Amino acid sequence: MSRLFLLLCRAASALILPCLLCLAAAADDRETQACADDTLNFGFYAFFDPVSYSADADSDSEGFHEHLGYEADLLTALEAMQGAGLSFTRHPIPVFDEIWLASATPQYDIVGGGITILDSRRRDAAGEERVTFTSGHIIFRQSLLARAEDAERLSGYDKLSSDLRIGALTSTTGEGRLLELTGYVDENGVLAAGVKINTPMGALIADGSDDYVITPAGESPSLVERTGLHPPLETMPQVVYLGGEQGESELIEALHDKTIDAFARGDLGNQTAAHASEGNLVVAARDDKIEYGGFSLDLQDMELRACLDAKINWLTDDRRIGYGDWVEQPMVFMGRAQMWNERESQED
Repeated sequence: MSRLFLLLCRAASALILPCLLCLAAAADDRETQACADDTLNFGFYAFFDPVSYSADADSDSEGFHEHLGYEADLLTALEAMQGAGLSFTRHPIPVFDEIWLASATPQYDIVGGGITILDSRRRDAAGEERVTFTSGHIIFRQSLLARAEDAERLSGYDKLSSDLRIGALTSTTGEGRLLELTGYVDENGVLAAGVKINTPMGALIADGSDDYVITPAGESPSLVERTGLHPPLETMPQVVYLGGEQGESELIEALHDKTIDAFARGDLGNQTAAHASEGNLVVAARDDKIEYGGFSLDLQDMELRACLDAKINWLTDDRRIGYGDWVEQPMVFMGRAQMWNERESQED
């Protein structure tokens, strides 16, 4: 190694090291600063047991803010962190459709409830960017919930055919991935030519154009009230939608009643439903794709987002602690908050 090369390396290190120290200091400042001066209004989807739910989401009583589940415990730990400046008033929201955009309204500062982070969900129907997301605190995968006797028959998405009826919730990643994996839509959510869409106003036939689009962020106006999709090919299943605010429970009931053959939904919710069924339902096909769930905030609240990220990263140990750890030890986030408080006390 030449003397000139060594001198150049030392010179570069002299320049780079102070920069790295500045970045580390900035990260520490962001981690320890208070995030807010006032209580934040947190809206959450009320029916995603066990990630985020309410025991009585329909309650109109004054001061009713009950919040249960993984995200509820994460928020409670955030409130317990000394100096974080975080407190939340929690409001159950019964409808999931475009819930992530609610943080751009005056009613809510932050919105959660098992929301998968997607670039398309940052924008409203006009394509204008309205919200931002925290970096993600929970991992999601999609799967099919099926009756136990159908576990082998529905063990893979490639085994689905036109004689099968798969239930789904509109504008969810469960629906989106089902449509992608079975060939209903392309990467932009455009329905394949020949797909028949049932609506209350009558049947429509997709022509392969962007007049017929379904994505986890929304759909073409004519498809908003869709009740079913019929495939143009025998290698694609039928897709069934059921109305009502608590669509999950209705679809699980339809699965028990054999009205549908499977329910396309996130794996965590499907695992919970399978456990509650005492062996009658099982998680069959599982998607390989990994997605992250986070909280949405107004696009103008980037400073609050960065501060929340720093605190959430502490509680999750930079994503090393997740849903599985919480299931085994529900107080895991409070334990991390206590570690934070002990560190703060020592520094004081």
